[in-house]
Amino acid sequence: MFQFGSPLDYLKKDLRLDLLDMIYQSGSGHIGGSLSSLDVLISVYHSDIFDFTKDHFVLSAGHLACGLYTVLASKNYFPKSKFSTYTSFNSILQGHIYAGVPGVEYSSGSLGQGLSFATGLALGDPKHTTICLTSDGEHQEGQVWEAAMFANKYKLGNLINIVDCNSFQIDGSTDDIMPLKNLAAKYIQFGWTVFTVDGHDINQLVKILKQSRKNIDYPICIIAKTILGKGISFMENNYKYHDIKNLDQKSYLQAKDELNR
Repeated sequence: MFQFGSPLDYLKKDLRLDLLDMIYQSGSGHIGGSLSSLDVLISVYHSDIFDFTKDHFVLSAGHLACGLYTVLASKNYFPKSKFSTYTSFNSILQGHIYAGVPGVEYSSGSLGQGLSFATGLALGDPKHTTICLTSDGEHQEGQVWEAAMFANKYKLGNLINIVDCNSFQIDGSTDDIMPLKNLAAKYIQFGWTVFTVDGHDINQLVKILKQSRKNIDYPICIIAKTILGKGISFMENNYKYHDIKNLDQKSYLQAKDELNR
């Protein structure tokens, strides 16, 4: 059950319901990580810390697209009526994010590449902030660490990498598949400033984002500790809900009831 402490907290339920309906109606979607990262996305877009007519957002973990779609629609980038077209032929709302969606600069699907793109944006536009949302699982890709070295070398203090750290990936837990150990310590060794926060606490997230905006010399990594499938009991911490196809009506109604409660 959610506890409400700020106006942004009230978006948690509404956007989760939008996300659930979108995936149920389309018959497929990456629901687990979209639910775990949603509160991070709300904090980024609804806190008014950033101006995305000038600042940049890169969704490296492109399969979290439906989470970003709900947030972009809530900020009027496009109407919610488009949710019914999710994953349909010729729809802009595909299963992985692409730059044809209003408000989206980067097309992603293959994991591990978004942070490299974000470092390029940060280097090329030093007057504005670039935020990248990565998953913990994609840190098993070597390209992430090449980008981390690059960001440190060029002192990209206008770069923020937020890690949706839910400890699961498509085939199981990250510890079982390829242990990441202490991500915070790794980023510190690579010369980054690191914060670790509760990725479902809007107040904490907004506070850290404000601090990160003031950074000058070092890139920022925010490790957001999250829960896969957050808000739906039978999905939470269950890697089988990384991606679903044809969610049955009974499960859909149970999930909707839990979110409404």
